[in-house]
Order: sequence, then C-alpha cells, then structure tokens
Amino acid sequence: MNIIRNEKTIKRNAQIGKITSIVSLAVLGGGMYITFKQPDKVSLALTALLVGFLLSQVGIYFTNRWGRSPRPDEQVDTALKGFNKQYSLYHYITPASHVLVGPAGVWVIITKSISGTITYDSEKGRWKKKGGGLLSIYLKIFAQESIGRPDLEISSETEALQRYLVKQLPDREIPIRATLVFTHPDVDVQVADAPNPTLHAKKLKDYLRKAAKGNPISSNDVEAVQEVLEK
Repeated sequence: MNIIRNEKTIKRNAQIGKITSIVSLAVLGGGMYITFKQPDKVSLALTALLVGFLLSQVGIYFTNRWGRSPRPDEQVDTALKGFNKQYSLYHYITPASHVLVGPAGVWVIITKSISGTITYDSEKGRWKKKGGGLLSIYLKIFAQESIGRPDLEISSETEALQRYLVKQLPDREIPIRATLVFTHPDVDVQVADAPNPTLHAKKLKDYLRKAAKGNPISSNDVEAVQEVLEK
C-alpha cells in the first residue's frame, strides 16, 4: 500500500498543540494566582480561568490528533497494513483527512478514539457513547475526544472531496463512500443500522476487502483519482 502523508501539516499542528497547552497552563496559573492573592478581582480571575480552560481544550484537540503517537493517521496505517500496491492512502493531502483509494473504491475514513459502548439512534440520526462512569466524564473533558457529530463530519468531508474530484475529473463519476472507525482498544462498537459503516479499526481491512469484491470502481477510475491526488 502506498501511503502519502502531509508531514508539514502534522508537524505544524503538533507544534500548535504544544504551544497552546503551555500557554493554557500559564493563563490558568495566572487565574489561580489572582483568585488567592487578589480576591477583589473576581471578574479578572474568572476570565483568566475560562480563557485558560478553552485554550487547554484547543491544546488537547491538536495534541490528540497530531502530537501524540499513535496519531489517527498512524492508526489507520496499522488497520490497513497488508493491502497491496493497488491501494493508496492519503493523510491530510485531500479535502478529507484520511482517504483510501483502491479496488474497494474511494473511501473517506473518519476516526474516533474514545472508549465505551458505541450505538446508533436511528430516530435521532446520531451515534452515541454509553458507559465509562466518572472516569469517562473526566477523560472527555480533560484528555479524550468526544463522539461529537460524526454525521456532520462525514457529510462535510465527503462533499468536500466530491467537489474536488468533480472539478479535477469532470468527465468521470466517482462514487465516494465513508466509514466511521473507532480506534480505541477499549471501545465496543454495537452499531448495525447506521447510514455509514461503523466499526472498530481491527475490522476495517476485512470490511474493505469484501467491498472490493463488488467491483465498486473501475481500475481506470482508481488510477485517475490517484493521479489527481498525487499531483
């Protein structure tokens, strides 16, 4: 499998995470100092604490994705290890973060690293996380990403990639599919009726191999997309 990675983006965002985390600690420290040493300046102390907390969340976001190994791109690499050279995997190169192009088709891969049990509420059209207790709440606030709105992420990245390919390959109709992949070792994915394939990373390769048997895309289209994405 060919792996094409935007190392500059990864390095830049990792640095943003590091700097933001350091600044957040400084701001939080300042807020605590004001709280105890200048109790009359309550508004200033609360503002500093709030800004420090928000900066810490930004730092966590960037650090989790680009500054801590294994990063999401590295986890996808591991999950798909063993695919042959007909496949190309693109990280932070295209309008979507992770894209696989090969005999299985063109796939946008959305990753989530959270623990607990993952289900899908078909009435509300939402993925949900259950379990974890107080530790889960702590991790959600201070260390672990939340499940968020995968439906919005999937539609946003898929549509962005679709627009890009239509512009670059106006004479071809390239179908794009998306999958939601959970990478945390302690996650239990119990999803059967979601509109997009939702599975653990360890099951991703087998799922895509089965998808390839349906011939979802011609070899000519695969080569055309790969050529466009590698310009």
